[in-house]
Amino acid sequence: EPPHTGRLALYLLGLRATCPPASPHRSLVTWLKYYLEEDWTGSRRHGHPLTSYYQYGLGVLALCVHHKRVREEVIRRLLTAQHHRRLGHGGNSVDTEAVVALAFTCLERRKLVGTGLAAELRAAAHMASRSMAEAQGPDGIIGNIYSTPWALQVFLATGTCQTEPAFGQAMAALLENLEAFGTAATMAQVLPVLHGHSYLDIASMHCQEESGTSRGQRDWGQCWCHHSGWVSPVLWWFLTDTLTPLDIEPPTEMPGNKTVQLVVECPLPWCYELRLYDRPVPVPAAASLLDVLRAAAALEPHDFKFHTQDTPQGPFLTQVLGLEARQEKRNYWQLLTTPNTPLQMGIADYIPQDGETLILRLSEW
Repeated sequence: EPPHTGRLALYLLGLRATCPPASPHRSLVTWLKYYLEEDWTGSRRHGHPLTSYYQYGLGVLALCVHHKRVREEVIRRLLTAQHHRRLGHGGNSVDTEAVVALAFTCLERRKLVGTGLAAELRAAAHMASRSMAEAQGPDGIIGNIYSTPWALQVFLATGTCQTEPAFGQAMAALLENLEAFGTAATMAQVLPVLHGHSYLDIASMHCQEESGTSRGQRDWGQCWCHHSGWVSPVLWWFLTDTLTPLDIEPPTEMPGNKTVQLVVECPLPWCYELRLYDRPVPVPAAASLLDVLRAAAALEPHDFKFHTQDTPQGPFLTQVLGLEARQEKRNYWQLLTTPNTPLQMGIADYIPQDGETLILRLSEW
């Protein structure tokens, strides 16, 4: 079983943000340092961490936010990966580049590295910021809708949000697609950005006991990038210190049915043919992509089978027609609409249109 680098890193980031009264997390920090070393053992065989550079970067970021020094060798592993463009492709690349850039900025800002290395980290973070601006699509989205908040966090953390035109365009795209952020994990990525902050600001919080339900006084003190129209679309999220939404209207029912063309492709060399499945699937009008997969399995229980894995971001497609996407093999099931447009949502969130063709493509990263 691979190390739980990313999961423990996210837990420690969340723990720091809650201003714990004592330090029960000291042993967890030690475990995270251990995981970072165990994770890197995979590089000796595979040339990359056992988990991913995304999780590895999250681990470094979490240690920095807890004001813990990281061995220079650990930091240089990420610098080398960025220099040689090993951080992934597409939305996955944006997520990973952003996490790594945030880790670099944190280490440099908290003065947890020497002067020479700090200059390298600063340059690498700004290079990542420029790369994300170049990756922005005409719709304002950077990578995909879920990676866009990560890119915005980098603009905020590096102070480029006031001068980078991509920031305003990406924020506008984010506000138009807030319905995509329906899980706790995706909300945790987007809410700091909507408040004008990044995960780095957790490190500068001054925690102290307070009366009432709120503990922790936040001295954010970094770049606030105001954008006209922020408040009205998301006001119900900010009015309290909780995630309790106000005045939410229930989704309207969509009467009738629709037919979705479902295609399964495997363009990898070891697949016996490119197109493995190509059938119309009738479903209710409000059906999601996950509902389409379930309907296909019900229509042909012996021919069409799939499996998913529950994650904090929702169900993740892991196997289709017996072909499994595995992290150690560096492949995944890419979701597209015809002819070649990646979906911006997960299988449980995307609602296809009547007559739309959806492609499940086993791809490498």
